[in-house]
Amino acid sequence: MLFINTSPNGAFPGASPAKFAYWRQQTDVVQDATALRSVIVNYTGGDTPEQVTMGQASAPFARLFGAKTVLGRTYTDEEDRPNAAHVAVLSYGWWTRRFASDPKIIGKTISLSSEPYIVIGVLAKDFDPSEFGDTPDVWSPFPVDANTADQAHYFRVAGRLEPGVTLAQAQAKLSQSGAGFERKFPNSLGKNGSFSVDPIQKVFVRNSKALLVVLLAAVAGVLLIACANVANLLLVRSTVRKREMAIRAAMGADRGRIIRQLMTESVLLSTIGGALGLALGVVGIRSLLAVNTAGLPRVGENGAAIHLDWRVVVFTAVVSLATGLLFGVAPALHAARSDLSGTLRDGTGSSSGRHNRVRSALVVLEIALALTLVIGSGLLIRTSLALRAVAPGFDASNVLTMRMSFTGPRFQTSMSVDQAIRDGMDRLRAIPGVVSASAACCLPLEGGYGLPFKILGRPLDNGPFHGGGSWTTVSPGYFEVFKIPVLRGRTFTEQDNASGPPVVIINESMAKQYWKAGDPLNDRLAIGRGGMKEFAAEPDRQIIGVVADSRDNGLNQDPGPKMFVPQGQIPDGVNALNTKISPMAWAIRTKVPPLSISAAVQAQLRQATGLPVADIRSMSQIVSRSTSREQFNTLLMTVFALSALALAAIGIYGVMAYAVQQRSREIGVRLALGAEPGAIRTMVVLQGMRLTLIGVIIGVGTAYELSHYMKSMLFGVEVRDPLVFVGVPLLLVFIALLAVWIPAGRASKVDPLGALRSA
Repeated sequence: MLFINTSPNGAFPGASPAKFAYWRQQTDVVQDATALRSVIVNYTGGDTPEQVTMGQASAPFARLFGAKTVLGRTYTDEEDRPNAAHVAVLSYGWWTRRFASDPKIIGKTISLSSEPYIVIGVLAKDFDPSEFGDTPDVWSPFPVDANTADQAHYFRVAGRLEPGVTLAQAQAKLSQSGAGFERKFPNSLGKNGSFSVDPIQKVFVRNSKALLVVLLAAVAGVLLIACANVANLLLVRSTVRKREMAIRAAMGADRGRIIRQLMTESVLLSTIGGALGLALGVVGIRSLLAVNTAGLPRVGENGAAIHLDWRVVVFTAVVSLATGLLFGVAPALHAARSDLSGTLRDGTGSSSGRHNRVRSALVVLEIALALTLVIGSGLLIRTSLALRAVAPGFDASNVLTMRMSFTGPRFQTSMSVDQAIRDGMDRLRAIPGVVSASAACCLPLEGGYGLPFKILGRPLDNGPFHGGGSWTTVSPGYFEVFKIPVLRGRTFTEQDNASGPPVVIINESMAKQYWKAGDPLNDRLAIGRGGMKEFAAEPDRQIIGVVADSRDNGLNQDPGPKMFVPQGQIPDGVNALNTKISPMAWAIRTKVPPLSISAAVQAQLRQATGLPVADIRSMSQIVSRSTSREQFNTLLMTVFALSALALAAIGIYGVMAYAVQQRSREIGVRLALGAEPGAIRTMVVLQGMRLTLIGVIIGVGTAYELSHYMKSMLFGVEVRDPLVFVGVPLLLVFIALLAVWIPAGRASKVDPLGALRSA
């Protein structure tokens, strides 16, 4: 279970030290409450420094998640207390990669961000916590003072329900406990805020639920279309084999034996098809993930970690068997019920009107399902195009980015971090091809911190703050690197340091929202003060500039209020918190392809700071990755939609081709009596297009009703976009016309004498 914050505006799983200390007191409903987070630290014990991911977790984490060790042990409650000696548990992967599976590693001391850690254990290979984010290389305790009042949200808390306690009971108890927390820490939860718990799986798939439902519907739609085609083929096959079945019956075969034979053939065909489909599915998913993994967890590089699961094999086998039985039973019964004398006398495999209607109904179903899928794909394609047209508010071209962790005792003050950044900037400017450089806590499109603020001298309406917004620490040159326009005032300079007047820059959205009248450059802000203890020393800041909006949380989210402060001016407590939460990002604008000077940039930064860098990417790659999930959705739906279109076209072609074959005698008579070939072609086309139009009408109605389920997946397009709902049916009608035209042309060329002779 994950602990959740609830409010009328929604729910989120973030936790503060004060909340964690409070939650783990709720032992009557939840046990093994565990704080979890990942941080980046520097390992300096090898030949070259290395950034590694450290998982910080409370002592019960091993018991909670069933983590076993291959060497040593995990840490105890005593080691998970403030001021206890540092201990570390290595992941199996890091132990084998960095320490060559050294069995004598237990008891040795390693240096992580210049602090000594005693290795006490190595986790088993099968422990995989990747659902929580990047898999940590090393684990250490997460000590939290039981009496803390810290309200900074920078981790999550998981636990297990006490035996006999239901989820509903736990949620009700925690909801009631919110009042107690509010009494202890007034104004900490906001209006009607409280707590709850949700299953971990539910929390992590919450944002993907709509996608999973849509994909499930798409898979089901393609499967139904394929089954309809199979049923049509089996019906045609049973009609063609009516004479064969009649001869078998005349020779003594009973009806049950005939049905068993046909059902066996049907199941065998579906089983072979299922096996081929399973193989194609494995190859297909690997190919899709090689194109785009969309940031999905546990898939490996290019989908290398995806393997054939036994449950998928069982599901495929069951569906194949059910398809063979379900869609083979009607044709088998039809063939077994043949009139012996009539069939033998007639000598042909003509079909009855009832079976013609069944085949026509199946074609209508295929077209309706295909249209529904293609409309869904069309909406996602329009979303993808809309995202590409969004102006991010910055220039991503020729910008190189990388991360550096300023953790450890050396960088506890903002001055020390600011000086390291200045040293790095001096070296970067000397590299040929570098135009400008800067460092920031957060890059565009990758989120950031949120903080409340007060506008000094303005009366408060509701609560202790005037509002809240995104908060980013930057060094001089940030706006020049990203070419973010300055609308009013100025940007930061080298003089905006610890000895200069405290300043802040806001974005256009914040200026418009909070200064509908008046000039923001005349006002000062108090940011975060009164909300978090780290901001107790935060000074009043003069607003010196207004910059254009840039998108922080994705191209599909409109910019909100945003504040920029100089890295050299933040309080030491804030700096210490920032360096613990996430590494600093370097951004370098270049004249040449950014990755071509990556090695030179890394070398200079390493010489300037003595620290390693990681996560080296161009800003263009970051922009691409920010839309990778939407692109992946579009890719999947397009594959399903094209499959559905192809199957529907095959279905209508097959029905019309068989209809022409069955009516060859009639068509021959018509031609012999003087009918024009064009009239015959028109007759067949109209018959096929009548089925198509019925399917289109049903499909448009179905898509119209179901499209609202895709609302959370769309951007820049209405769920009932006229262009999609008109263009897609026209496309399907055109494809159906092509599928019908071929058998229609064949019908117009029937030889009258040959048709009458074969009859």
